[in-house]
Amino acid sequence: MAFIDGTALNVVLPSLQESLNASGSELFWVLNAYLLMLASLILIGGSLGDKLGRKKIFVIGIIIFMAGSLACGLAPDVTSLVAFRALQGLGGALMIPGSLSLISASFGHGERGKAIGTWSAITTMVTIGGPVMGGALADAGLWRYIFFINIPIGIASVIILWLKVKESRDERLNKKIDYPGAFTTVPGLALLTFAFLRLPDTGFQNTITILSFACGCTLLVLFIFVEKMSKNPMLPLELFSNRTFTGVNLLTFFLYAALTAGMLFLGLNMIQVQNYSQLQAGLTLLPFSLLMVAAARFAGNLSDKYGPRWLLIAGPAATGLGFLMLSFVKETSGPSEYWTTFFPGILVFGLGMSFTVAPLTSTVMGSVPTHFSGTASGVNNAVTRISGVFANAIIGALALLLFSSFLVNEMKDLPVNSELRHSILAEAGNLGNAEVPAGLNDSQSRVVEQAYRNGFIASYSKVMLICAGLAFLGTLMSFLFVKEKISRRT
Repeated sequence: MAFIDGTALNVVLPSLQESLNASGSELFWVLNAYLLMLASLILIGGSLGDKLGRKKIFVIGIIIFMAGSLACGLAPDVTSLVAFRALQGLGGALMIPGSLSLISASFGHGERGKAIGTWSAITTMVTIGGPVMGGALADAGLWRYIFFINIPIGIASVIILWLKVKESRDERLNKKIDYPGAFTTVPGLALLTFAFLRLPDTGFQNTITILSFACGCTLLVLFIFVEKMSKNPMLPLELFSNRTFTGVNLLTFFLYAALTAGMLFLGLNMIQVQNYSQLQAGLTLLPFSLLMVAAARFAGNLSDKYGPRWLLIAGPAATGLGFLMLSFVKETSGPSEYWTTFFPGILVFGLGMSFTVAPLTSTVMGSVPTHFSGTASGVNNAVTRISGVFANAIIGALALLLFSSFLVNEMKDLPVNSELRHSILAEAGNLGNAEVPAGLNDSQSRVVEQAYRNGFIASYSKVMLICAGLAFLGTLMSFLFVKEKISRRT
């Protein structure tokens, strides 16, 4: 459910934007309202699973996620959609740590990599159709069904969990909830995330943004002190004394920041500028998905046998190389040139991710004691989601700035009055969906239209370079921190 929402939603964003008359910044909020709640609460979700029962919390999360999905599908306007995406985030925070913590608690070190590789492959198989289905539904004007599809999947999941999966919790852990930790980490993460989400609209000069950032950082520092003193911490700080656990979470942050921003701008570029239909844009991601299915279990098996170190060095490096290749793609003739333009880069970064995901996940779960499996999954998922929020906010704000600067430079010699010039530049907030304002003659309209296209492509190219750099930083984290062999701590 979580992966379908992510992959399909990226493809239907242009259709959603047009249907709800959403601006570029509102489009980011559709993505980030979900991530805001998820990032704020996912540590609690993992901790509750360990203490109160992983299956129980997993099921509760699925039910809330289904309710949020139904509400999203029925949302009458973009404001309502943003609010209901936040409800999905609440469900996701309880749901997402559950499956991995159940797997980790059920398999020993010798089989964990293969089990998590199987989990990765099955998850990818289920979501291969996400972009394709999303594109087909969006082209038919049925983007709302992207959310409705979660209902039957969720019902089936709850039934299978109820009938087939045993409850799992660690009886050694005190069931007492760490309320001081919750009261500091939730608003801390929420305020910090909110500050970054406002950047595309306000910049660093806005008082609310600055206060949110300062208060969020202060609360998170307080959270560390609270956890250090707590007898029943939500996040045992001892986990970070393990260099491998710290290193793979740093790798996760950089790699998934690159993946989040890269996939978003790749989809927007194809649909809004390169004249791909939403279905065609979805189909272009099939090589990535097929590689994940083919390689995930194999990569997990290799990690079990030989250790994860070199997989976690080579995989992110290949991912960075793929983004670097994608940065060189300029304006094309559309889908007919896909195989010589976008495909090589997608193939290389897809191969890199395929050999990274299962070893990364099994390394995170294998580096902590069994009774902390839910917490470890929550931490790693929190890092993943927070990196996505920061990537969308910071890189999104940077893309808007680059696009605006490009337009200012291109429009300086265009003979139009100040009102029309302001209208032209104001469209920068819509990125690739910018529309030529009324009042221009045919020649001026063509100039402005081409400037919009060139400006977005130039911004996209720089975003891909940033994503490549982030992936290479992930490679460096693996080189510095990850050991040859991982043994579960007791």
